[in-house]
Amino acid sequence: MTLPSAQTLLYLLLAIGVLTVLYMAVKDLFKPKEETVAPEAPRSTDKSVLPFQLQAYERLVLLVERINLQNLIGRIFQQGLSATDMQIGLIQTIKAEFDHNVAQQIYVSPIAWEAVKTLKEQTITIINQVASQLPEEATAMDLNKQILEVFLQAENSPSELTSQILNAEAKKLF
Repeated sequence: MTLPSAQTLLYLLLAIGVLTVLYMAVKDLFKPKEETVAPEAPRSTDKSVLPFQLQAYERLVLLVERINLQNLIGRIFQQGLSATDMQIGLIQTIKAEFDHNVAQQIYVSPIAWEAVKTLKEQTITIINQVASQLPEEATAMDLNKQILEVFLQAENSPSELTSQILNAEAKKLF
């Protein structure tokens, strides 16, 4: 019996992450009405809170787009970087973007916030998994190609799923 390749494990990890985000998004749909006391998007009878809630969802959708690896690679890449330098740059940028928006969790539902956190963690894991498969002398371009290949072969983008969750949650406010 042969062990699965690292690329197969990476695809499996990506699939598990997508399923986790999807599960969080739909699990409340199947609960009986009495049990649906779980917190939704924070609603307030005070209409002055609604603009803050909408702005939080907008900022989190923007965060999802900014940490989407297809977009992030283009912003970080510089000719001559090593794969390790690119890996560090990608991860630092993801963490900085997330940290900059952490306060938005006050205004969004726990499901929406958990989806964003899961996306951040999953994206960092993918970067680290792909980087660990490359030789020491690999360039940033090698890392980028491998990362993009993973996303091209995946059926659903975790970023797209997270954006869909955020959009659906924001629409509940109306």
